[in-house]
Amino acid sequence: MSDEPGADSAFARAAAHLRGLTFRNDIVVREIPAPQGLAPETIALAADVRPDEDGDSIYGTGRFILLHDPQEPSAWGGPWRIVCFAQAPLEPEIGTDPLLSDVAWSWLVDALDSREAEYHSPSGTSTKTLSKGFGGLASEGDGAQIELRASWSPAGTLTPHVEAWVELVGMLAGLPPGSENIAVFGARRTSRD
Repeated sequence: MSDEPGADSAFARAAAHLRGLTFRNDIVVREIPAPQGLAPETIALAADVRPDEDGDSIYGTGRFILLHDPQEPSAWGGPWRIVCFAQAPLEPEIGTDPLLSDVAWSWLVDALDSREAEYHSPSGTSTKTLSKGFGGLASEGDGAQIELRASWSPAGTLTPHVEAWVELVGMLAGLPPGSENIAVFGARRTSRD
């Protein structure tokens, strides 16, 4: 996180709030170094679905970055912007579904709307990738992955925005809401993630 101008600043309060949130026990959320140069003040979180003892997840992962710029960039329509990323491996048959990208975006919108998260100026991309191993990687077979990158300007409290992002990471990994401690099928470890 960048230097905070004071303990009572709006950004310092927002960062402290994010650090105090708790989430479902099968998605590990932690603070990570924030990318530099995006805004004067930033905080970043990472989420990993059911990580192993090394912190790696074969199911899915995500990043959530809260940006704050008191100058209120016109593209943001205010002083705050959220940038998020979520990705998960898929079975190749699912990766060929022509509606997969639309479904991934709709999961984010539905998660935000179900929590009554107030936001405006959403944008993003949903990318599906199919891969096939050759030569030394032929034994890995075919693979697929879904990735969603999105940003929006939040209004009101930040809690529903972070909760929606965690839900999205879980949904992409095959964990619908309320599915804690239920087996995930179809996860594949590949070196091409």
